[in-house]
Amino acid sequence: MDRLRKLWQREQDYEPLEASITSESSEIDDVTLVPAVKEFSYVEYTIFLLLGVSMLWAWNMFLAAGPYFSHRFRNNDWIMENFQAAEITVSTVTNLGFMLLLTRLQANASYPKRIVASLCISMACFALLAVSTRLFRDVSAGVYFGFLIVMIFLSTLGTALCQNGIFAYVSGFGQPKYTQGIMTGQAVAGVLPCVAQIVSVLAIHGTSVGKNGSYDDNDTPHGPSPVKPSAAMTYFLTATVIAAVTLIAFLYLQARTQEPKEMANSSTPTDEDEPEERKQVPMIVMARKLRWLAAGVFTTFVVTIAVFPVYTQRIVSVRPPSEQTTWFTAPVFIPLGFLFWNIGDLLGRLTTAVPSLSLTHRPFLVFLLAIARISFLGLYHLCNVRGRGAVVSSDFFYLVVVQVLFGLTNGYLGSICMIGAGEWVEPEEREAAGGFMSLCLVAGLTTGSLASFFAAGA
Repeated sequence: MDRLRKLWQREQDYEPLEASITSESSEIDDVTLVPAVKEFSYVEYTIFLLLGVSMLWAWNMFLAAGPYFSHRFRNNDWIMENFQAAEITVSTVTNLGFMLLLTRLQANASYPKRIVASLCISMACFALLAVSTRLFRDVSAGVYFGFLIVMIFLSTLGTALCQNGIFAYVSGFGQPKYTQGIMTGQAVAGVLPCVAQIVSVLAIHGTSVGKNGSYDDNDTPHGPSPVKPSAAMTYFLTATVIAAVTLIAFLYLQARTQEPKEMANSSTPTDEDEPEERKQVPMIVMARKLRWLAAGVFTTFVVTIAVFPVYTQRIVSVRPPSEQTTWFTAPVFIPLGFLFWNIGDLLGRLTTAVPSLSLTHRPFLVFLLAIARISFLGLYHLCNVRGRGAVVSSDFFYLVVVQVLFGLTNGYLGSICMIGAGEWVEPEEREAAGGFMSLCLVAGLTTGSLASFFAAGA
């Protein structure tokens, strides 16, 4: 029983730096070897929030441009049915592969350079995609599909560099609020594209959406609705601008702070651009120290990706077609489901900023809560899946109880795991901990994407 109690209530012992100096003045030399926590700055917090937005904005732009891709592939049935699955597979597998590689290459890593490289790659990819909406109009579906896969591969490389670089870089500041800012930025990147998608559908197709959720278009009565190339170009140019603004902001952050204290405690201003040879921290060491938080973030995203995208695409309003207004037809109701989930995700990430609601000192409890989220699979089956009828005949139940709560638990638990990692390792191990936790997050996304095929048939 005592062993179980210790496992449940395990808590890292921390002592304020000032207290250590006053109570043990004889050991003041040892205390000064531990880097001081960098003072919180709202400017730096805002830049990290923007980095979080940029990290996932690219992927959300691919999702928002789904109707455009559907229209481009309308003449090839196989690509039409499988391009979204191909996007997810290429993205998750590529991300996991590069994250494994980058995690091993930590000894001479320059995390700021990785962040800059990621933003440059994102700008290049989405600038090319914007150009393609004008120059590649007449190419075949197969050629454009190949071009799209290459762009996804390259943008995913940029995402991997971004994830690995940012979480390792921010750990050097010793400010958990900055990590919370990154996680919040990721949630913001999920909310805004959903809003844009709903607005575009209401603006362009609001008067042509039939009561059965299909479009009254004589040219494509049952196929994808036509999407103007200018709308897709706007999606891609927006992603390009976001990456450019973030790059400028990050360069300003570097000029403002030089190097985080923990990352450059033995460096001089003259060797700022030369990455310091740092001790290689084996992943087995990180796995031992962060076992419950690592398992928690992995499980959280496995459950999320395995369940959320599949059922959100399939659940429609419980209202009969004859009583459906535009808001409750499938072209609007489905992105509305994504929006409510992302709102919950954002709220969950913001909640971690309240100290009294933090569970970073209870990693095993966080892991158990992550496992408990599997119960949401049953809640989704209570809703109107594929229009077959709902056990709980309520759109409010689906949008608020299921979607918002599922998103809230994802944002809260995922953020707690990432924020708490720095509290369970030595100061000089925080960079490695940030990279290791990012690897676990990506592994969860990849595993969840594969598990989604089984969840879909459940």
